[in-house]
Amino acid sequence: MGLTKVFPLGLLALGAIFPAVQGFYLPGSAPKTYKLGSTVPFLVNVVQPKAQIDKGGMRSLVSYDYYDERFHFCSPKDKDGPKPVSEGLGSALFGDRIYSSPITAKMLTDESCVHICTSVIPQQDTKFISDRIKEGYAINWEVDGLPVAQMQRLEDTEEFFYSIGFFMGTMRNENENGKAYRMPAIYNHFEIYLNYHMRGTDEYRIVGASVWPASRSSLTQGEGTPNCNALEPVHLDENSTASTKLAYTYSTHWKESKTPWATRWDHYLKVVNPNIHWLSLINAIVIAGFLCLMVSVVLMRSTNRDISRYEAIDLTEDVQEEFGWKLVHGEVFRPPQSPLLLSVMVGSGSQLIAMAATTLLFAALGFLSPSYRGSLAVVMIVTWTLFGALAGYLSSRVYASLDGAKWKRNVFLTATLFPTLVFATVNLLNFFLIASRSSGAVPFGTLLALVALWFIINIPLTLIGSYIGIRVGGWRHPVRVNSIPRQIPPVVWYLRPWPSAIIGGLLPFATAFLESFFMLNSLFGTKIYYAFGFLALTFVITSLTTATVSVLFCYFTLSSEDYRWHWRSFTVGGGSAFWLFAYGIFFWSARMELPGLANKVLFVGYLFLLSLVDFLLFGAIGYFACYSYIRRIYGSIRID
Repeated sequence: MGLTKVFPLGLLALGAIFPAVQGFYLPGSAPKTYKLGSTVPFLVNVVQPKAQIDKGGMRSLVSYDYYDERFHFCSPKDKDGPKPVSEGLGSALFGDRIYSSPITAKMLTDESCVHICTSVIPQQDTKFISDRIKEGYAINWEVDGLPVAQMQRLEDTEEFFYSIGFFMGTMRNENENGKAYRMPAIYNHFEIYLNYHMRGTDEYRIVGASVWPASRSSLTQGEGTPNCNALEPVHLDENSTASTKLAYTYSTHWKESKTPWATRWDHYLKVVNPNIHWLSLINAIVIAGFLCLMVSVVLMRSTNRDISRYEAIDLTEDVQEEFGWKLVHGEVFRPPQSPLLLSVMVGSGSQLIAMAATTLLFAALGFLSPSYRGSLAVVMIVTWTLFGALAGYLSSRVYASLDGAKWKRNVFLTATLFPTLVFATVNLLNFFLIASRSSGAVPFGTLLALVALWFIINIPLTLIGSYIGIRVGGWRHPVRVNSIPRQIPPVVWYLRPWPSAIIGGLLPFATAFLESFFMLNSLFGTKIYYAFGFLALTFVITSLTTATVSVLFCYFTLSSEDYRWHWRSFTVGGGSAFWLFAYGIFFWSARMELPGLANKVLFVGYLFLLSLVDFLLFGAIGYFACYSYIRRIYGSIRID
């Protein structure tokens, strides 16, 4: 599966308020018009695991080339064999491997029992195919830019939806000598249903494609004349020493549709049961609004009361009563431990915030056309690259505010630390994909393209942003730092670094819990996630909740006379990443079966990347929220 559907990774894709996207299409995805009898070619994509309705999640994360020699699928009869179809950066990164195929249809011409080829599966490959059927692997075809889908129904709502791809086989219950057992049967006959929209005289456009696969032992009348009406399935017996011979056939059926070409993706991108999203979103808004109002009232009243009490003290008296957060006014801006690492993480998190916000905007306006494969990955990669200047600028200013002197090291780490960590993780996962002979392994050329974007665009922009940030300098603090550090009294357990991060991250994760479930169910499940409107509002609410919780913990920390708020604000802000990782492990144990070391490493690796992005992004939000709050309250008091 490569980085298939994961870059967020974790990422992480967003939109506006509407429950379904009624967007418009990018240039380059113009409709294609066919005439009566025109040839409509089919393309083939990877064979990848697909979640079964009764299983919930996928049972593997490794995809294979359609023309992997172990499958023995029919290939084009041209002398050159299958021809690869050019892919963009995002498509290649997401694991697409598209080739030509021997399957064609004729516009408005129904065809029955078309013989593609006769294939022989040797005994040594029978177990490989049988295992893929047991794990729920699916075949992916395309026609006119549309994926060929299989209709499935949700058991709870009984709604039908287009599930991209179709299973390559099924497990059938058999009975022999009174003993029941299950045996895999491979699908070798395909009933293809093509929907067309008539635009004008002899002008037709394809607006839908679905398939009903079946397993039929059709070689009963000789190799050249398969019988597509045969009822006996083609079983794959792993214990047999004989080869399995079968004929691949298909029938095409055309049906007129009122669906225009511009909205043909709505069947695939339908938000199933949007009421659940709305109820969750309204609940999150109410919780976040109540939390923000409560925290604002408490902090404003407490802070204003403290300030009023401090301002009312007579300066002519010899003794002043100071307690709470004002006691640490001479320490609150003291540089923390590892200021270099903190500034680099804040800069990288700011870059991810800008990337997410821009992706939100593009998704909200409908620019992420599903007909342009990998558009989400392209937008995320390009925007992240271009916002390198923002990372360098903010990292340098934060580092200067923390009295950092090693600015060259700061610039270097800002440009390299996070990308190197991601690149190293991707290469590690790539190693397991290559060892599994998976088509999802990122091609070497794609890796070179990513490195080129990093070195040619991102690093120079980071250098420019860092240079500007160094010239501007750090933010001026409202109070001075004492020359001698103040002793820190013992703090309660829930204000210590790790407990506060775990507790503080719970509420932001709770506001995004449902969308996290749907995203994980899309990444490792059955349906496409395209509810970008809900995800957009969830992102805004989660960001607001993160900022509020971070400020609250910051106030409690300072009130306990502990001035080490810098790292605390970042870890509390990014605390939702710990819950996301824990929930991902629970999702694995409850809804997925991942046999083999490669699948386990891939899942943990993808989950780690998602959690890392979550930690840096929301950690930066928490840091800036706390820093703004502290500047405001300490700028309002009278310092002797």
